[in-house]
Amino acid sequence: METRLKISGHPVHPMLMTLPLGLFVCAALFDFAAVTGGLAFLGQVGYWTIVAGLFAAVLAAGAGMVDLWDVPGGAGKRRSVAYLLVNLVMVALYALVCMVRVETQTSAPGVAAFLLELLALAAGGYGAWLGATMVRQFRIGIETEAEAEPEFDALEALGEGRTY
Repeated sequence: METRLKISGHPVHPMLMTLPLGLFVCAALFDFAAVTGGLAFLGQVGYWTIVAGLFAAVLAAGAGMVDLWDVPGGAGKRRSVAYLLVNLVMVALYALVCMVRVETQTSAPGVAAFLLELLALAAGGYGAWLGATMVRQFRIGIETEAEAEPEFDALEALGEGRTY
């Protein structure tokens, strides 16, 4: 199943989904450093990294919703919906962490907020695994051989058998 939302022939959602996941991993690392006695400003960097990850997640979710409409029914559709739900849980948990920390954004997160952040990160890892299996097992977001354009042959384009 090929996606309709592409840039230069490449699907947009896989490109966009790496940004929020990477930001959330970085936020967890900054917050871990702040919680374990690192520099005080690392907690604030972690907080704003979560905020940036939430904005990026909204963009990735929009591209994912466009792709979800094109997935045919069956096991691939069920896997796609599970992927969507797991990622929504991750984003909701990070939004909760963000709301809990809004008053104390300049310091390290509390232990409960940090554990909630780790739980959200685990959900994101599971969502990334689900997304990878959608591509490998169900070929979602990938052109099939029948859909692929024929390879361009420059010599053939110059004119078969013509001499210049």
